[in-house]
Amino acid sequence: MGLGFGIPAVAMAIAVVSFFIGTRLYRHQKPGGSPLARIAQVLVASIRKYDVKVPDDKSLLYEVSDKESAIEGSRKLEHTELLKFFDKAAVETQEEKIQSHVNPWSLSTVTQVEELKSIVRLLPIWATGIIFSTVYSQMSTMFVLQGNTLDPHMGPNFEIPAASLSIFDTISVIVWVPIYDCIIVPLVRKVTGNERGFTQLTRMGIGLFVSMFAMLAAGVLELVRLRLIARHNLYDYKGFLPMSIFWQIPQYFIIGAAEVFTFIGQLEFFYDQAPDAMRSLCSALSLTTVALGNYLSSLLVTIVTSFSTRNGKLGWIPDNLNRGHLDYFYWLLAILSFANFLAYLLIAKAYTYKKAVKVIED
Repeated sequence: MGLGFGIPAVAMAIAVVSFFIGTRLYRHQKPGGSPLARIAQVLVASIRKYDVKVPDDKSLLYEVSDKESAIEGSRKLEHTELLKFFDKAAVETQEEKIQSHVNPWSLSTVTQVEELKSIVRLLPIWATGIIFSTVYSQMSTMFVLQGNTLDPHMGPNFEIPAASLSIFDTISVIVWVPIYDCIIVPLVRKVTGNERGFTQLTRMGIGLFVSMFAMLAAGVLELVRLRLIARHNLYDYKGFLPMSIFWQIPQYFIIGAAEVFTFIGQLEFFYDQAPDAMRSLCSALSLTTVALGNYLSSLLVTIVTSFSTRNGKLGWIPDNLNRGHLDYFYWLLAILSFANFLAYLLIAKAYTYKKAVKVIED
């Protein structure tokens, strides 16, 4: 999946974009400016001080003396040992100590540095949501193509369009939310002692695991569909197969259950773990996985089509699905989901939660 090198690549992309922003905003923003400006300031300052040694005593790193941080709407954050290179931005040189004005593009507060570290720490968790969103996007793509071949009749005079079956995903969410809040959480709370039942990371992990079964259910249905076609020699049949479209309901229902765990857990996690003044940015970041999941789905279809149509073959997903192997595509997504889940377990185990500095009242 490339997660091993994908995260540094994403971090580097943010660094490049932020550095570009920094060159445009240089000397025109204060630490309380926009989140992207503050990220750019830390990156610029740390790069400018690449040869500066970080003191062993981290209390010597620059921070304002006030109870609150220099960033409006943000509490001070404790220094962490991760991503030590960025600590260079908070090293106060002798020249800066005697200056009356702090240049935010050459000196950042510890809290500002920790803001950037918090964002970078979230990126691996964020990346694992892309595969989940790829699975989620199948409801509006492959599930519809599969459903278009099945019998949509409900009674003698009514047909249900394949695209409208996504209503069962919505119904699943409506059913699972009260089940989760009223039954699962109280039961798990007795075991874990956690007020929320599961931790947010555990909740997301469960959703990632459950999402695999949506692809397995879709793949099994496709196998049954292809066997029906083979049994009755319906390869070139243009009408609806003698198989109800409602056999698709389980795969929609499973995705809805996975949503309740992953999407809701993801929003809560990004909001809680984001620095105080960057919660809107991080909430928006979590939602970008949906768009990227759609892009990845399109990319996978392109790759699969290119690979499976070699030597004049029809491929996995031809125009006539009756002669294709859509089940292979579902197995591929199931394998990717499982690999993504394993990667998530490692990432979640290594994750450290943010810590705010406790303010002692006078």
